[in-house]
Order: sequence, then C-alpha cells, then structure tokens
Amino acid sequence: MARTVLFSELGGPGVMRVQDVEERDPGPGEVRIRVEAFGLNRSEALFRSGLYIEPVKRFPATLGTEAAGVVEAVGAGVTGLRPGEPVSTVQTFSMNDYGVYGERMIVPASAVLPRPEGLGAVEGAAVWMAYVTAYGALMEAGGMRPGDTVVLNAASSSVGLAALRVADRLGATPIALTRTAAKKEALLKEGAAEVIVTEEEDVAERVLALTGGRGAEIVLDAVAGPGVRDLARVVADDGRLLVYGALSGEPTPYPGIELGMPALAMRTYTMLETTTRPERLRRAAAFVASGLRSGAFRAVVDRAFELAEIVEAHRYLESNAQVGKIVVTV
Repeated sequence: MARTVLFSELGGPGVMRVQDVEERDPGPGEVRIRVEAFGLNRSEALFRSGLYIEPVKRFPATLGTEAAGVVEAVGAGVTGLRPGEPVSTVQTFSMNDYGVYGERMIVPASAVLPRPEGLGAVEGAAVWMAYVTAYGALMEAGGMRPGDTVVLNAASSSVGLAALRVADRLGATPIALTRTAAKKEALLKEGAAEVIVTEEEDVAERVLALTGGRGAEIVLDAVAGPGVRDLARVVADDGRLLVYGALSGEPTPYPGIELGMPALAMRTYTMLETTTRPERLRRAAAFVASGLRSGAFRAVVDRAFELAEIVEAHRYLESNAQVGKIVVTV
C-alpha cells in the first residue's frame, strides 16, 4: 500500500484526503516512481475545484504533474530509464489519467526526465515545470530574441521567476508586474530589470516610457480576463500577447477591435505544446539543464510542507502569499 492524495468531490482544499492505495506494476510505456517531493501548481487547485480548462472525469481523483524521486520499476517498452535512477517529471499527461501526489506513483515514461547530478529532490520538484513553461512560451511560441522586452504578470510565481531568468540569459529585458509593492524587492533580487506595481502605476504608461515608446515584444499573461485590454496596449508592433494561465476566472475578450485594430497577435500557450512534442521537449530539457549547470537557473522554493499537510499546503497556495514554488516532501 502507498499513501496517496485523493479527492472524491469538487471543492476547496478540505476535500483532499491522504489514503492508502494498493500499488500496481507499471504497464507498457509507464514508470513507477518512489516520490520524494512534488511541487504544487495553481492548475491543481483549479482542477480540484472544478474550474480548470479540463473537468474532472471520475472520482476518486488524484492530482499533480511535477515530482522528483527515484525510478522503482519500468514497464514494457521503456528504454533509457533504470531502477534506482534519480528523476523528475514534467506534464505530458492529463490529471484524469495520472497524478504524482503520493508515495509511489505511476506516470508515462514520456513524462520522466533524468535529474541532473547535484539537484536534490526538493529542487528537482520545483524547477522543471517553471523553466520548461518559460522556455516554451518565450522561445518556441514567442520567438524571443536578444534586445526584446518581455512584460509578465504573476511574476512572483515559479513560472514568472523562471521567465525573468530565461529572458535575462538570452539578452532580453524582463519587466515584472505585481499588484502591490510587497514583492517588489524580491522580484528585483530575482532578476527583474524593472518592477511595475499595478495598484500604484499605469502599466501602459510605464512600459512605453521604459521602451522609448516601442512597447514589449512579448507579454506573458498568467491571469487573463478583462486585464488583457491593458496588457494589449503595451504590445510592440509585430509583438505577441501570450496567455498561459487563467487565474482571474473571468471571460477573456479579444481587445484588438476596441484598440482600433492594431496588428495584435494574441494566442494561448500551455506547457503541453512543448512537453508533448519530443523535439521541443528535447530542446527545452537541454536548455534548462545547461542553465542549471552554469548557475544561471535555480529553483526558488518558498516553503516546503509534508505529505500529511497537503490541505494546509493548498490553502497556502491559494493565499498567493508565496514567492516561488511550494513543495511537498514525501
């Protein structure tokens, strides 16, 4: 038996329970991992609440996509992974099919990456989703180039912090947006060239001033909703507005018409665009591993909880008080 986090109804953090579940052997193309730590993602809170872009299809349901641990067993047809190997997981799957919140979890082999030497389990559970998402959005979807300006909201999230470092490493200028001044110094310390406090400053005015009227070549939006109207105003000619999250929970308009029909390229992006395409994932993994080895990239862990504290961990996740990743150790 293995302790596993399950929920049998939609709702707040309190619907989750740690239960004993009978272990199974991995099937063809699958890997069983002894989980040492897993990272929390806002998408998991939305999935648990019934507000995610994909509904829960069956109960009891489990959660999670980003873990670190050790390979225990591999299924038929799996090559390149061996029992005892330290690994991390990335999302290539639906949480309706697999999850990582537990002691021993089955995942597709396509979701498993070797953990770089010297990267501990807590860091290994905190780094891949953030940096692969940032890489895919900025480089694969956004076509970021040296000299570009990148504007991003939800900048204190793990993806936001990773995007600051990815942009800086490639010679772009990252500008972070934050609602209040409470996180301003932390964002500057983590690599933001400028921080705009949205409750105190006009975002469009500041971005245009900082770019000499040009605007930002890439705007990364984790919030969506009506706020895209303001973000669209700062997109440079031939720039892109990439919506990669929907934290607002509100309908998201296309603002190009009311802005006078500029050449506004606006599109959605999810990590799955990178992780489910083997060549893109290969490039992303190589890029992130290189940054980790050089010290340009690192995991930013705000707080660690234990598995028995999963409800408290999700409550903290929903407080939005964190700077970086929340990790649960097993």
